[in-house]
This record gives sequence, structure tokens and C-alpha cells, in this order.
Amino acid sequence: QVQLVESGGGLVPAGGSLRLSCAASGRTFSNYAVGWFRQGPGKERDFVACISWSGGNTYSADSVKGRFTITRDNAKNTVYLQMNSLKPEDTAVYYCAAVTTYYRDSYYYTRSDKYDYWGEGTQVTVSS
Repeated sequence: QVQLVESGGGLVPAGGSLRLSCAASGRTFSNYAVGWFRQGPGKERDFVACISWSGGNTYSADSVKGRFTITRDNAKNTVYLQMNSLKPEDTAVYYCAAVTTYYRDSYYYTRSDKYDYWGEGTQVTVSS
């Protein structure tokens, strides 16, 4: 198993930036692909971005492309989500999740039901 802990959330004005971290402990972190998801008030949990085991492949939702960047540092067992040009509609609880299963089609990494391990989430609030 792997345990995930998110941090870095907070309150930021529109146009601002935040960097979220997802710290992992337990099994070898480099064996896991990692995704970020978010859930706004009264909304379903939506895919944000994902990154492969090595960090060589990433994929992002259209709503965050050009604004959010996902990276990882396996030496530190940490995945990051750099969020720039934040908008009020980015307000949500952000979760990181991990999975060891390999899918050739990156579509499957956008599905929350394909992930095995989840963190507790960190709140991001963007004021207008």
C-alpha cells in the first residue's frame, strides 16, 4: 500500500498561483502513476491531471491546460501540481490518487474509479 498526503491548498485571489504537493509513503512510489482530481461544492469529482511513473508522460484536462502543470520527484516521493492563473471556478477540494495498473490508453487515467489509493484532500479557494 501507499499513503498519500496532500498539502499546499489555501485561499488565493483570482489570477494567483498555488503549488500543491502530494507526499507518498509506503511502497516504492515510482511504481505508481499519480493523478490529481478535484471536487467543487455540490459537484462530482473531476479529473485534473495525471503523470506516469517516470514523469515522462503527463495529461491534463482541457479546463486547466496552459495553467496547471503536474510534475513529480521520485527521490522525494512527491508529486506537484503547479496552478497558475487561478479562477474562482477552480475552487474545490483537490485530491491526489495513485495506481500501479498500466493502461495503454491515457483515457483510463482520467477516471477516478481506476485509482487504488487516495489522499484526504486539500482545500483550494479562489476569490473573485
